[in-house]
Amino acid sequence: MGNAESNAYQNHLSRFLPEEQTDIDGMFDTLSGSSGAAGAKNGKATKKTVTLAALQAYMREPLPEQMTVRLYNGMKSIDLTGKSSGPSEQIAKEQFVIFMSNLLKGNADEKITIIMRMISQTEGPVKGKQIQEFTEDLIMSLVHVLNYRKELKGWNLENTRDSASGVKALASQLLSELKLADGKKPVGPQLMETTFDQSVIEDWVYRVPQISTFLSVVIRQGFHVLHSLLDQAKDIINLVPGCKGIKGRGLISLFDIPSIIYINSHLPAELQHKWQLLFSSRVHGESFSQLCGHIVNKGPCIVILKDLDGYIFGGFASHSWEVKPQFQGDNRCFLFSVFPSLAVYTCTGYNDHYMYLNYGQQTMPNGLGMGGQHDYFGLWIDSDYGKGHSKAKPRCTTYNSPQLSAKENFTLDAMEVWAVGDLPESAVIKGKKSILDVDPEAQALLEMTGKSRQSDGLREPVEDDDDAAIPTVKLKIPLLYVHESSSF
Repeated sequence: MGNAESNAYQNHLSRFLPEEQTDIDGMFDTLSGSSGAAGAKNGKATKKTVTLAALQAYMREPLPEQMTVRLYNGMKSIDLTGKSSGPSEQIAKEQFVIFMSNLLKGNADEKITIIMRMISQTEGPVKGKQIQEFTEDLIMSLVHVLNYRKELKGWNLENTRDSASGVKALASQLLSELKLADGKKPVGPQLMETTFDQSVIEDWVYRVPQISTFLSVVIRQGFHVLHSLLDQAKDIINLVPGCKGIKGRGLISLFDIPSIIYINSHLPAELQHKWQLLFSSRVHGESFSQLCGHIVNKGPCIVILKDLDGYIFGGFASHSWEVKPQFQGDNRCFLFSVFPSLAVYTCTGYNDHYMYLNYGQQTMPNGLGMGGQHDYFGLWIDSDYGKGHSKAKPRCTTYNSPQLSAKENFTLDAMEVWAVGDLPESAVIKGKKSILDVDPEAQALLEMTGKSRQSDGLREPVEDDDDAAIPTVKLKIPLLYVHESSSF
């Protein structure tokens, strides 16, 4: 290796802290040790190298094989000679270090040549279909390695929707950001056949940070390097939020792992570290009063629901839900779709109809809504639980969202509400007490009106660790409107 090449290698090496260099040295020694040296040639000791077979043997469990091959192609693409004589089939240490340096520490320009070779082994422009396959492999590998390394933080492949459709949905969402030099965005079959050159892919990688983040996590978690250093682990800290409240319930969430990652990335940074289940129609029953009792005054929340046609969609409420006949929230709220497509719809600024929750009044609509206006919400769950609508002709005025449900007026199949971030102190009550335990007046009023203390039969089991269910709260509505049929 010449002086110029040596200096370039040293520059890449210097990007890593001493303990990081030790990490990378150890990994290369492990991989090259299983490659087998060819012995001495012409009296010179053969340098250690890494073969595809050695990489595959090491990565057999942490990563799917197709991603291991893509990583190998990326390493192999790094030209140490400065000549176009074709890359070696074995990976030298310099190639390994430069690969790590560019993908973990580099900018979009430094990453792009490697990513192009990971997309296609042949030089030159690539087809949309090849980019789709690479993106799906990357997302599938991300889910696989996080599950293998036990980094899903309480989520797992058993308590969430099947990730296969989620992988395709997230890949489609990221690919929708591919933009040709003239600014056009090809879609559908046209996208698959469109040819993209390196400058377009570089622009895409620059504008879609998930590609670099996912690659970084796949490399560090796959090789198990640089994962223990806090400053290097920041991209995984809030990649997947901690999951609370689902343990031991036998519940399969309406979310899949890719959609959790994508929706979480759109939340305010201070709310991305934890999701806690507040309400599930499959756990707490199909009752609007139960829904309200579990979600009011619990801080920011994510509402997700599934209609009878299988469409899955919802919204992020930036403020605690309050029962009142006025709109609430702020411009951090958004609506989203999970299936059949994955997308987030943010505020337009047209109006402030972010979120609405009302119950037990005769002069205003009773239900939970987000966006649009009364009787024309972007998302609406009626207090006559089970009915809802998503009206957008052509788009919701508040969020610019299309119709989220299969039919404009839909029937609800299942619903979940997740508190995001830390619960407000007012929502955390020590022990597991009913609101009737802590508010004797509420109990007395119920007895005076001849209503039974139905909440005695609705107490939830306390889960292990800190997954304990959050108690319901008293709704500020006239007792006159609490009916016998109510579950509250």
